[in-house]
Amino acid sequence: MKKILGIIGSPRKKGNTFELVSKILEGSKSIGAETDIIYLGDLKISECDGCHSCWKGLECAKKDDMNEIYPKIINSDIIIFGTPVYWYGPTALIKAFLDRFVFFNCPDNRNKIKGKKTILVIPFEEDNFDTAKPLELMFEKSFEYLELILINKIVVPGVGKKGDILKKENVLQNCFNIGQRIA
Repeated sequence: MKKILGIIGSPRKKGNTFELVSKILEGSKSIGAETDIIYLGDLKISECDGCHSCWKGLECAKKDDMNEIYPKIINSDIIIFGTPVYWYGPTALIKAFLDRFVFFNCPDNRNKIKGKKTILVIPFEEDNFDTAKPLELMFEKSFEYLELILINKIVVPGVGKKGDILKKENVLQNCFNIGQRIA
């Protein structure tokens, strides 16, 4: 049974990012996958200060919720990263989360994440797909560096208001279908 972890990097509760990631997880669950969802806005995740405690075989020096998330990341088969575009980049929530992946850059921890599959979910207000390009590139380069495999991207323009995504039934159905395929 596959384990699929959804990460919600939007501070908006049950907004467009949540709906897209949830629809993927719903599709996966319908095929029998084990799913979990993490709302970064509900957690305390501090910025990485580059102390490299994790590189010395120690637990992260930051005593926050990220230390409880590392095992969930390690035990997942697929990670879905969901974030809206904020100023042509990710939200601060998901950026802090991704910065803490330095834990997996450590040679002793690299194999704990190497080869994991990822999906990137990006809803945003503007209608121009180029708006999301800097954010896509940041994730693509980060995944490549960490040796993660990006298997799908869902980039949805024109959904700035909460619930806008619910009007795009074809996008939601596509997410559900992706969820079934990955399970």
